[in-house]
Amino acid sequence: MALKLAMGTKLVAATHNPGKVPEIAALLDGRFEIVTAGQLGLPEPEETESTFVGNALLKARHAADLSGLPALADDSGLSVTALDGAPGIFSARWAGPTKDFAMAMKKVEERLEETASDDRSAWFTSALAVAWPNGPAVVVEGRVDGTLVFPGRGTRGFGYDPIFVPEGHALTFGEMEPAAKDAMSHRARAFAKLKAALFD
Repeated sequence: MALKLAMGTKLVAATHNPGKVPEIAALLDGRFEIVTAGQLGLPEPEETESTFVGNALLKARHAADLSGLPALADDSGLSVTALDGAPGIFSARWAGPTKDFAMAMKKVEERLEETASDDRSAWFTSALAVAWPNGPAVVVEGRVDGTLVFPGRGTRGFGYDPIFVPEGHALTFGEMEPAAKDAMSHRARAFAKLKAALFD
């Protein structure tokens, strides 16, 4: 059976961040009615997996089974080569409960200084999972490689965007026009794969 989502399907975005809804809706070409787990009052599951794909799947299954609707979850983060892939799945946790990414970026810079490595290469990963209630799931992963710069530049985007310069570009994600970033980001690449899998 090919797993497809029909136009106008109600899809739960497994997030408690309402700001993600317009982005998700746009990346899915406005084909679906998006409602967040937060709006439905669903609890957030404990992210116990050791990979982006594992955590995305766990969040999607959790939201699908509790809501009775197909659910979409993403898990994404920054991995730094010289830090053995950290912060990785802990990217959000490095920002603490207040989501202070200025602090998180400082932590990346400090940890890099401790390694005494000149390697500033890093990559963003975005794993996306769509799960059906008590049923199958589709998981895809997108990645974009780049280099870290300190201090960070630009006020656009979110998270670690100001310190990340994607390969082949001079601007950080924090300096880019949103449309330019969306055309090539890890999330855009993952969504392109997801659409190929789910759209008829």
